[in-house]
Amino acid sequence: MTQVIILPHDELCPEGAVLEVAPGTTLCDAMLANDIEIEHACEKSCACTTCHVYVREGLDSLAESSEEEDDMLDKAWGLEPDSRLSCQTVVTEAELVVEIPKYTINMVSEHRG
Repeated sequence: MTQVIILPHDELCPEGAVLEVAPGTTLCDAMLANDIEIEHACEKSCACTTCHVYVREGLDSLAESSEEEDDMLDKAWGLEPDSRLSCQTVVTEAELVVEIPKYTINMVSEHRG
């Protein structure tokens, strides 16, 4: 099992979490299995950006993002160099530290005037 540390998020995971995840599991599935209700509007098919996360530690241990994932990430709110879609990010043997962005593109558009 691989340790995945989820940094505190005001709504989804206020205390943060330490997950034990089987390698080969996506970050999205790991969070959902541990009651961290990250959005996944496209049902994890790499067709939206609602499951966008920042991989703060361990990014180099992950497989490269696909062109399809990169194209979707270009549309994500708050894109950073360590951004990934959690539905496409497969946990390996290396520990990860993950931050869930404060907003998703859905939340930004829903909260407008």
